[in-house]
Amino acid sequence: MNGLAERQELIATVRKMNALGINQGTSGNASVRLGGGYLITPSGMAYDDLKPEDIVEMSFDGEVSGKRNPSSEWRFHHDLLAARSEFGAVVHTHGKGVMTLACQRMELPPFHYMIAVAGGNTIRCADYATFGTQELSDNALKAIEGRKACLLANHGLLAAEASLARALALAVEVETLCETYWRILQIGDPVLLTEAEMEEVRAQFTKGYGMPQGGK
Repeated sequence: MNGLAERQELIATVRKMNALGINQGTSGNASVRLGGGYLITPSGMAYDDLKPEDIVEMSFDGEVSGKRNPSSEWRFHHDLLAARSEFGAVVHTHGKGVMTLACQRMELPPFHYMIAVAGGNTIRCADYATFGTQELSDNALKAIEGRKACLLANHGLLAAEASLARALALAVEVETLCETYWRILQIGDPVLLTEAEMEEVRAQFTKGYGMPQGGK
């Protein structure tokens, strides 16, 4: 079977998304680059029921291989992996923290230095569009430009990294940031880090600080 190890890792990743509480049911999805295309979770299947043969293989030319239909959100996985060669995997989650802010269509400002793990001084929120549409994919690619993660208005989170392990770690971090930010807003306005302070953080990250490598 083509990409057996990647298929198994993909299944383990989406199961872990639910176990960690950053997703529930079949609402999220994930993909991983494989050769000249990518593997993606199928539409509407319970993660615990997934077997390697249920994972769908897709090419960047639009060819689909497998016995299942790909996730209804395959477009933003496809477009993001095609546009950003540095990404090897994408995860999409519906955690309570990210949904809280996404439903307010809020951008996360630099209230905490770990915002920088997503690649910038903010984590943007993409404009709203119906799930599974090309419009949503277009909006997501705009919001994640120069970043590794973005919120999707009235929806959830999109996170991408070099590997599934790193993409999942990033999704967990953004979920934590979102939960922390809405708690701060109950108290008052956060004290934001300056652009210079955030630049220092990013410089530290390039030296090997920040998020653990989390795998390959």
